Amino acid sequence: MRTILALGGGGFTATPGDPSLDELVLQLAGAPVPRILFLPTASGDPRDQIGRFHAAFGDRPCEPEVLSLFRMGDLRRPLRDVVLSQDVIYVGGGSMRNLLAIWQVHGLDRMLRDAWERGVVLAGLSAGAMCWLEGGVTTSSGAPQPTPGLGLLPGSLSVHADTEPGRRAVYLAAVADGTLPPGWIADDGVGLLFRDMALERVVSARPQARAARVDLIDGGVVETPIEPEVIAPAPRGVPADVRELRATRYGSRRD
Repeated sequence: MRTILALGGGGFTATPGDPSLDELVLQLAGAPVPRILFLPTASGDPRDQIGRFHAAFGDRPCEPEVLSLFRMGDLRRPLRDVVLSQDVIYVGGGSMRNLLAIWQVHGLDRMLRDAWERGVVLAGLSAGAMCWLEGGVTTSSGAPQPTPGLGLLPGSLSVHADTEPGRRAVYLAAVADGTLPPGWIADDGVGLLFRDMALERVVSARPQARAARVDLIDGGVVETPIEPEVIAPAPRGVPADVRELRATRYGSRRD
């Protein structure tokens, strides 16, 4: 089943974080010890964001890995092998335009589509969420502007609805004039779960976070509120067998 989890913001990059969303990302893989690959491309592969990823997933039963397209000299396997060997691929936030441009240069956009069609779970927040749809609202150039995405999923998405309200007006105007197709608005901490290109579930790590469906009806934009399902985090901790697996695979104990 083709699966995408699009987060309106938050997740492990937020303070203090949204651990329930981190848990959901791993659960969607359906594997006892899923391999999860983080792509921090949209922010230029910053060490702080990479550190937050390891802090969030390093003590969970998974095999975390980071792919830096700005440090390709560190890559020990072909890029396609790295991408297609994962159970989950998680994309960080930042500049959506830069993200897609860099992916295209390396052919990663096609590899990610192949991974998704093979059942690899795709997840991401902010730019890493909007990129999977036909379009979204980016602040890559400063002021919010509509921009196209990869189009794996039909429709559009605008993120950070509660913390960056300027995006909302631009998004609604873009849907009204046809620049963007109808879609969704999501607050930080909200996740839209798509299965085989259809929205299956809307979840939230924050009780007050909201989402909405945006449609164009009779020439007017109509917002329909969506009440997300609030999910709680599961206990964290790496079992002994997972620690042993990591020690064997990486040649050292990194927990």
